[in-house]
Amino acid sequence: MGTKTAIEIEAAPGNWSIRAQGAVIGDTSRALLLREDGYDPVLYIPREDLQMVFFDKSDKTTHCPHKGDATYYHLAGKNRRDENVAWSYEAPLDGVSEIAGYLAFNKGAVTIDLVS
Repeated sequence: MGTKTAIEIEAAPGNWSIRAQGAVIGDTSRALLLREDGYDPVLYIPREDLQMVFFDKSDKTTHCPHKGDATYYHLAGKNRRDENVAWSYEAPLDGVSEIAGYLAFNKGAVTIDLVS
């Protein structure tokens, strides 16, 4: 029998600005912070608060036994396309359903700043 990984999800207080390739691609006061044993905390941004016109769905998928299947997205800017910079759990497993409809980003792919 496997060991259950502890995952905590909480509101990330404040207003967050998300920038990539020299442009603001989102801002939100509704970010979620996911903490999972053995990993750095990850900020999840609601899709409604991102400029989704800049994102193209990738063919890449991965599976997490604790969160479910992740779908990846490319970021298509004016001058370049950054591959698989974001991921989303379209139908997350029970216990982490809050992250449905949110995107998380690879480190260094975008700049996320707490602005207030």
